[in-house]
Amino acid sequence: MSSRQLVLQVCFLLTRGDHDLAWTGVNVFKLKKVEVKIEVVIPEKERSKEEMSPNGKASPLIYKVNGTARHYHLEEHPIASNPYHNPKDVVEASVCHVKDLENGQMREVDLGCGKALLIKESGEFHAVGHKCPHYGAPLVKGVLSKGRVRCPWHGACFNIGTGDIEDFPGLDSLPRFQVKIEKEKVYIRASKQALQTQRRTKMMAKCISLSNYNLSSTNVLIIGAGAAGLVCAETLRQEGFSDRIVMCTMDRHLPYDRPKLSKSMDSHPEQIALRPKEFFCTYDIEVLTEMQVAAVDVKSKIAVFKDGFKMEYNKLLIATGNTPKTLSCKGKEMENVFNIRTPEDANRVVKLATSKNVVIVGASFLGMEVAAYLADRAHSVSLVELEHVPFKKFFGERVGRAVMKMFENNRVKFYMQTEVSELREQEGKLKEVVLKSGKVLRADVCVVGVGAVPATGFLKQSGINIDSKGFIVVNKMMQTNIPGVFAAGDAVTFPLALRNNKKVNVPHWQMAHMHGRIAALNMLAHGTEISTVPYLWTAMFGKSIRYAGHGEGFDDVIIQGDLDELKFVAFYTKSDEVVAVASMNYDPIVSKVAEVLAAGRTIRKRDVELFVRHGKTGDMSWLTGKGT
Repeated sequence: MSSRQLVLQVCFLLTRGDHDLAWTGVNVFKLKKVEVKIEVVIPEKERSKEEMSPNGKASPLIYKVNGTARHYHLEEHPIASNPYHNPKDVVEASVCHVKDLENGQMREVDLGCGKALLIKESGEFHAVGHKCPHYGAPLVKGVLSKGRVRCPWHGACFNIGTGDIEDFPGLDSLPRFQVKIEKEKVYIRASKQALQTQRRTKMMAKCISLSNYNLSSTNVLIIGAGAAGLVCAETLRQEGFSDRIVMCTMDRHLPYDRPKLSKSMDSHPEQIALRPKEFFCTYDIEVLTEMQVAAVDVKSKIAVFKDGFKMEYNKLLIATGNTPKTLSCKGKEMENVFNIRTPEDANRVVKLATSKNVVIVGASFLGMEVAAYLADRAHSVSLVELEHVPFKKFFGERVGRAVMKMFENNRVKFYMQTEVSELREQEGKLKEVVLKSGKVLRADVCVVGVGAVPATGFLKQSGINIDSKGFIVVNKMMQTNIPGVFAAGDAVTFPLALRNNKKVNVPHWQMAHMHGRIAALNMLAHGTEISTVPYLWTAMFGKSIRYAGHGEGFDDVIIQGDLDELKFVAFYTKSDEVVAVASMNYDPIVSKVAEVLAAGRTIRKRDVELFVRHGKTGDMSWLTGKGT
């Protein structure tokens, strides 16, 4: 078959006049063009299938399947299909006898230069990376269920046949290794490099039409560069989308691991970056930093930026997240009072708090994590909260009290059922925090963690459906009421299948990832509906609480284990149904429950009560994994 070779001259326009636009990995002040040659080999039969996009610009390659336009994946069948083309990078070893593993079992096996996870399911053996690419959890301690393994720490799921990531958090998949059976021995053949890295980035397309765009026009515009925005961009490229993608963010950094701002506060931006800047260049995902969208004209398909710059789009994703609430009292604007939104904020708080007096307002996840991080660094840590127990609405009073006791044992002082009435200064800097109870706290630093509101104010006149609390309303495909406009992440409410499609807001890291993926698939007209179990975690004093489900409105909590010893699992029920579960030092129970709920099965309150309170078995097949 004959082919033709296209060499595209791609020009990135890096600045506009006197406005300094920070593009991916580049900051410039003068008008500059960078020419990039991209070579694309297109089979003759595909040339006739090129189409034009609605705005008349050159479109990505498209082919028709059952009358539906789909993007052609340039790297779907790579020429180098053999991952072991370098003999020096290959290791092969016998790892066990075929009878050593029963169906449904996993085992970590050592190949001499690295480990793999060997899995037997339905009589077949599979081998993949043994560590979760997210934070390195040992997957052998996770949950195996129906062709996938779920991480025991944070709930990410991987297909055991392909290694592909199927649920989040995290961006990368697992490497997959060859398995063969000879003389009843199981052999694994693997890349040494893959055994060392324990991660695999999915193949992605690149942009083939940048030269047909000017600076102010893109096919896909993503407002927000958090987890939802990045996963959306990556999913588009993984699905073969080869047109222009632009992300814009108010932040000065490329996408980073935001949960670490309160869990690992002295981390520098480059240490918590989700992808290096070279990644964005390689896959033509353009990022505009320090750029704020002020309005969206959905009829003209134009986003208007705060500085007046306008960008035309074809598809739009709004993933702007939340804006932290501030205090309303006197002195709230003074120096050394922080809402932690950036790595610089977190780094600054750690520096100022060392050997000083810290007051944290709000026993939220952020407030409690900051208190835990600073407890052994600051001279004193005081925490002010309106409720009488931390996390009461989320974890319940009994778990909240156990967590509170752990904090008190680590020198954190609580001031409950009160609020801040005034912040006092001395020479322009914070000196004291005055409470409505009359108590005066010495304070060199104050961190505010009293909640957040959706960052959607710029959409008020757009025609996009916003509810009474400011959340963007989307359907199961993350679509808004405006065609071609999608929304994802902390700023949306969406139908949660787990709770009979009730519209909920789930402002957590794992959910933002999944939102971004679903939005991308539906930009490509896949018709994919969201179906995932919310999963979150918090880390304090070297311990983690894991949580799965959606417990809003729970009416009872059933505890198994010892709260005083911080080794427990808590089942949250509503009527006769378990709607969520939390645990500490009880892995992998939360991942197990998440898999049960993901399968659409119901866990009955009465069965949990029989098991926990009366020592009877009940129908606990969901826990043992031995039932149907």
